[in-house]
Order: sequence, then C-alpha cells, then structure tokens
Amino acid sequence: MARSFSIEQQTNPLLDLNTTPLIDVLLVLLVMFIITIPMQTHAVKLDLPAACPRCPTAERDVNTVAIGASGQIAWNMTPVSVPEFRTLLAQTQAMNPAPELHLMPDAGARYGTVDQVLAEIKLARVQKFGFVGNEAHRDVF
Repeated sequence: MARSFSIEQQTNPLLDLNTTPLIDVLLVLLVMFIITIPMQTHAVKLDLPAACPRCPTAERDVNTVAIGASGQIAWNMTPVSVPEFRTLLAQTQAMNPAPELHLMPDAGARYGTVDQVLAEIKLARVQKFGFVGNEAHRDVF
C-alpha cells in the first residue's frame, strides 16, 4: 500500500513551531546574566589612611632611613612606624626619577629589625639603594 501525496498536502504550512532551541538559548543567557551581574556590582571597601600634617615626606633627591639601637626606624631623622615606612617607600617609587635611599643602621641595632627594613625595601622594589656610614662600624666586629 503505497501512499501518494497530492500537491495540496505538500504545500500545507507546518503549524507547530519547535520552540525548544529558543528556550534553551534564553535559559543559557539568563544563567549568564545571573552569574555576571553580581561581579559587576561587587565592591571592596578600603580604609585609606588620612593625610597627616606631622608625617614625614619623601624628598626628591635622597632619603635616609636610620635604624636606632632601640629598633626605632627613622625616615629623614623623623621616627616612623612600619606601615608609615611602607607608605613612604611607595611614594618614592612613584616619583620620576626615583630618589636614592640610604640605609644607616646603628651598630647596636638588632639584626631582625634591619632584616625587616631590608625586606620592606625589597618588596617596594626600590631602584636606587645603598648603605651609608658602614666605615664607622669596621672596628665593631
């Protein structure tokens, strides 16, 4: 029993439209928007330090870092804490050209403090650095 199709049967339009691919694409787009929107609105809150009128400033040519026998760090003869020291190092490296940094540790300064200062200098990627006044300590050892 062979079926024969007439021309009228072949020209009838298809009344059912397959919407499954359209729904799949819309669901994928919805998932992508749900994932990306929180990333765009995410904010990181930072507590930035306030300007300090008594804080030391970085000089353009040469800055001196002294370490006392008590372990006190001084920037251009002004005592500073380690976070202030980091900030000053960052300021000097942002200058163009970068100023020289001279380190003058006291003969009685603890090695741990000097090592910490040297580590901070290395982390700040100081370009021009040198030890000053070492000849005064040659008879200490």
